[in-house]
Amino acid sequence: MTNSMAHARGRRNPADGRAPVRRAAATVGVLFLVIGVLGFIPGITTHYGDLKFAGHDSDAKLLGLFQTSVLHNVVHLLFGVAGLLLARTVSGARTFLIGGGAIYLVLWLYGVVVDHNSGANFIPLNGADNWLHFLLGVGMIALGLLLTRDRNRR
Repeated sequence: MTNSMAHARGRRNPADGRAPVRRAAATVGVLFLVIGVLGFIPGITTHYGDLKFAGHDSDAKLLGLFQTSVLHNVVHLLFGVAGLLLARTVSGARTFLIGGGAIYLVLWLYGVVVDHNSGANFIPLNGADNWLHFLLGVGMIALGLLLTRDRNRR
């Protein structure tokens, strides 16, 4: 049995025929969508009444840890949609993971440099956001590179 029904339960594997980089980009896209939606749910977002459109004075925190705003949540939703759309092709998925990872590293640098209590902190960002953005940036770039390295050798 070497066809697509060959795995343990005899059911078709939903990942059959999809390049790993496409699956990774789609998964990251879905995670961004989930985080974007969770940012609008009271209880999951603490101090929900203090959620502002943008700016450092938005005291709402996703999971009580990550400072958020309407703009921050919308950016997550847009990133999720972009991930799902770009995951339709290998080159698009690679572009999303590497390019998106680079954007998150720039955002990390911005968050490290900007005064968190100034108007320049318009997204808003706090220390937890900064380190999450760093990990996302490195992780997304690593996925984009590692999951397409064999293709690049040819």
